[in-house]
Amino acid sequence: MKASLKSPTRSLSPSAAKLRLLKKLRCTLRYEKQAWESGARLIAGVDEVGRGSLFGCVVAGAVILDPSYRIRGLRDSKLLLPDRREVLAQRIREHCIAWAVAAVDVARIDQINIYHASRAAMREAVMRLAPAADHLLIDAVKIDCDLPQKPIIHGDALSASIAAASILAKVERDRIMCEWDAVFPAYGLASHKGYSTPKHLAALRELGPTPLHRQSFAPVWQNPVPQEAFAFMADEIAEIADASGGVPEDLAG
Repeated sequence: MKASLKSPTRSLSPSAAKLRLLKKLRCTLRYEKQAWESGARLIAGVDEVGRGSLFGCVVAGAVILDPSYRIRGLRDSKLLLPDRREVLAQRIREHCIAWAVAAVDVARIDQINIYHASRAAMREAVMRLAPAADHLLIDAVKIDCDLPQKPIIHGDALSASIAAASILAKVERDRIMCEWDAVFPAYGLASHKGYSTPKHLAALRELGPTPLHRQSFAPVWQNPVPQEAFAFMADEIAEIADASGGVPEDLAG
């Protein structure tokens, strides 16, 4: 009997499978139209980025799109190249009715866990909107807010408003990570934004965590190198504050 020449089927990793699914979804105004039909007028899409990162803050965005102006190309920020995200972020800020971003720092993340920190960041972004929203479309979760709200699984790939919020949050958090890359160049933050890439994990094994790594995340607290190795951190923060006129966002209270 002849041996089969077919190569064995390679199973996708969970993250690759999710990415393949997201690429198939269409980002539309379907959920916004349903809210408009129910009487809502200022509908905010809400999303967060950085939940799975090992380093730094989690950032949320909230956006009220203008129904009279269509921004083409809105989709989940994970599916966009950095240059395209920057272009879309500028268009969103220029043409939406209102937008806001908010961050919850690493100390708070370790205190209340990343799920509650993400919800807190989203609530803060919503509270910063002016004019205020009267209805919320949120990626997957509900937040502590009295406004009518609809959680949508894969919302950043299905709702234009949530996608817009995802893009603004991603651009803002990437900017923060690039600022911290100058302080901790050995970790490669500008390239991986704090996520658990092989390069980041190798740096953690060799150097140990910085004070801005999330101590409640297993790849960080399992690391054997003591944090005292980074006692210079206070001086670095002071230098950045002097140069920029303020403390970086992910250290702000």
